[in-house]
Amino acid sequence: MAKLGRGVYERELLQLQTELVKLQEWVKATGARLVVVFEGRDAAGKGSAIKRITEHLNPRVARIVALPAPSERERTQWYFQRYVAHLPAAGEIVLLDRSWYNRAGVERVMGYCTPQEHELFLRQCPRFERMLVEDGVLLRKYWFSVSDAEQERRFRKRLDDPLKRWKLSPMDLESLTRWEDYSRAKDEMMLHTDIDESPWHTVEGDDKRRARINMIAHLLGTIDYHEVTAPKIELPARPPSSGYQRTPRVLEREVPDHAAKLG
Repeated sequence: MAKLGRGVYERELLQLQTELVKLQEWVKATGARLVVVFEGRDAAGKGSAIKRITEHLNPRVARIVALPAPSERERTQWYFQRYVAHLPAAGEIVLLDRSWYNRAGVERVMGYCTPQEHELFLRQCPRFERMLVEDGVLLRKYWFSVSDAEQERRFRKRLDDPLKRWKLSPMDLESLTRWEDYSRAKDEMMLHTDIDESPWHTVEGDDKRRARINMIAHLLGTIDYHEVTAPKIELPARPPSSGYQRTPRVLEREVPDHAAKLG
């Protein structure tokens, strides 16, 4: 399949981002609670999809949650406990850049949890998600897939890009050598957690532009939102000057004009 052209991509993305703003305003007006889970292979495009979704949204409404490794104290809590603290209140959207499914993926493959903890997760996760949905949370789950060849190509590109090298972690490198282990773990996870109340939706990610467009369009299509009429806003007339004069600039610590040095 041919890659999506930049012109077509940018036009459609702008339309979808306009709809995302409408969705945001609907969430605020109705008090809805939306959680979007982003999971998948390393370098499959989760982060770039999240970036495009939030580009024009209000960060006070739409929050990205990307939790670090659990602390010693958190390791002794009920597994889902630290994620519950980040769930949305009324009128909020939470985008989980990886989620409680860490236990079914990296923790399972890398041995960071016991087989018993993994088995307990697979039993409890559907119950946990059913409780969220029953309480009115709009829960959407996306799995970003990428071929092994494309993943390796993206990893190699990151090695040579100083702006993206930080994205390469030891865990990413392990994912290259444990490709089949992660595949088996993902299949087992899907078997237990792809439930009617919160199904998984797979995003084919070899073409990042196509993946972003497909994922955002699908998300919008799963929610029965409508445009909220915004109150009419008029700029007030500026009052006449009362004699204020700005402090002389020589008294201020002005940022140097670096732009003046550019050709």
